This record gives sequence, structure tokens and C-alpha cells, in this order.
Amino acid sequence: MTYELNLPDGRILRTRISHPVDRSTYGRSMWSHILRDQLQVDETTFWACVKDGAVPDRGTPKPPSNALPADLVQLLISKVGLDEAEVAVMSKEDAAARMQKYWAEGV
Repeated sequence: MTYELNLPDGRILRTRISHPVDRSTYGRSMWSHILRDQLQVDETTFWACVKDGAVPDRGTPKPPSNALPADLVQLLISKVGLDEAEVAVMSKEDAAARMQKYWAEGV
């Protein structure tokens, strides 16, 4: 089975799960090849991801610190009935207050 990861810069990382024919484990050079060429991480980064869930930096754009959570935006548009343009200019505090008003008063 081949796994693929599409990166924001257009690269596609590919790796396979396979086992040596004799059921032995991979040698150090094969392991290094998989990390370096297929996963494009070093061993420390790989194990931090496996053990701690620390996702490697792949150039993914970070959302602005003042960005509204996607589920809040969806609720404001679909439940409250606000326009996207109106929601786009709201602060987190204003958006939360507007959602609370909807839940408390139904408007």
C-alpha cells in the first residue's frame, strides 16, 4: 500500500508499507532512506510526531491569530443568517457575543 501526502508547495510525499521477504527488520540505511527521501524528516522529528503528535513543519500557512474558528463562522452564517462579508470583519469577541445572543434570545 502506498501512502501520499500532498504538501502546500505542490510536492507529494510517498511512502509504502512493506516488509523484507525474509521477515527481518529494515537495516539502518533503509530506515535512513525512508526518513530522508520519502518522509523528508530527520529521526528526531519523526519520533516527536509519532510519540507526541508534533506535526513536522511542511510549510503549511498558519492562520492569523485573530482568525475565527471555522465552526463558529459556519454557525454564524447557517444558523444566525449573517452574510460572509459581515462575519469576515468580526473579531473573535464580537462573533462569540453574537452567537451567545442567538442561543439566548433566538435572534
